[in-house]
Amino acid sequence: MNQIAITRTAVPKQPPADETLAFGKVFSDHMFLMNYEAGTGWHNPRIEPYAPFVLDPATCVLHYGQAIFDGMKAFRGNDGQIRLFRLGDHARRLNKSAGYLCIPELDPAMVEASIRALVEVDQRWVPSLPGTSLYIRPTVIATETFLGVHPSHSYVYYVIVGPVGAYYKEGMNPVSILASDTYVRAVQGGLGAAKTAGNYAASLFGAEEAAKAGYTQVLWLDGVEHKYLDEVGTMNIMLKIGDEVITPPLNGAILAGITRDSALTLLRDWGLRVSERPIAIDDVVAAARAGTLEMWGTGTAAVISPVGELGYKGERYIINGRQTGALTQKLYDTIVGIQYGTAPDPHGWARPLGNRLGG
Repeated sequence: MNQIAITRTAVPKQPPADETLAFGKVFSDHMFLMNYEAGTGWHNPRIEPYAPFVLDPATCVLHYGQAIFDGMKAFRGNDGQIRLFRLGDHARRLNKSAGYLCIPELDPAMVEASIRALVEVDQRWVPSLPGTSLYIRPTVIATETFLGVHPSHSYVYYVIVGPVGAYYKEGMNPVSILASDTYVRAVQGGLGAAKTAGNYAASLFGAEEAAKAGYTQVLWLDGVEHKYLDEVGTMNIMLKIGDEVITPPLNGAILAGITRDSALTLLRDWGLRVSERPIAIDDVVAAARAGTLEMWGTGTAAVISPVGELGYKGERYIINGRQTGALTQKLYDTIVGIQYGTAPDPHGWARPLGNRLGG
């Protein structure tokens, strides 16, 4: 593995106060960069001062959307130790996304090393207030200059980081979601399982319509029958009806969430009945009407987000009295405890910054 060259900024910025943090608004002093050229492969790994890119107007990513990214976090515990949550799994998922977009695979060890090195260089940017973290965004964009539809022969892999607070303005308070039977984000056989720019562009119009109706996010249904739950725009979705916890299966149309997997692992550790199976929106509505529904989203940005209201076909259904359910709260407390080093970590998910083992 190539040595990472480090060039430190001559004008370091002052990180904002933890109490002022929003999500995705502020970025640290440095970024990681690495280039790919056909025939040469991935090369020149380096950390440089954070700065804009200069791109030719014909750079293919601007026209054809050949771009992938991932998202993960670093946490500063009460002991001062910085921990990276499931870093190795995020590195592997980045490569899965690369495969969908015909982007050359990266060495997962280099992905891990790039993130560890950047967080170490900018570790003073990791906030310490409970509920805050350092968000990490590894990205790959196609950089060849051409107009024409084919995979690029050159790419840039880069990583930027920034301190963040809660993703939703509601924080851990229940959010409202609108199940859309009008718009489609992804279908099986498409790019729904890849973390790619196009997936998020496809979600914007439906999300804006939901926001105008007073909802926080869209709950996407399957793209063929508009009948079965897929995922929320920024989260996988889970629900509990009676004694069964249900989440849609990884059918190629939804993202294989790392937090989703963490939640499923914990739920099974606790001996609960867990099913990864299709669930019809009509069955969810019926459970909401009967008062037997608990619902939450899972994702890196929000961790665990309770759902307090569900909209569908012009009706609004209150879930669990708009209160956070007991199981939802337990999942949140356990995962956050592991991330900050205050809870047992039997699966070794949260690795200290100084530990060079994979995630």
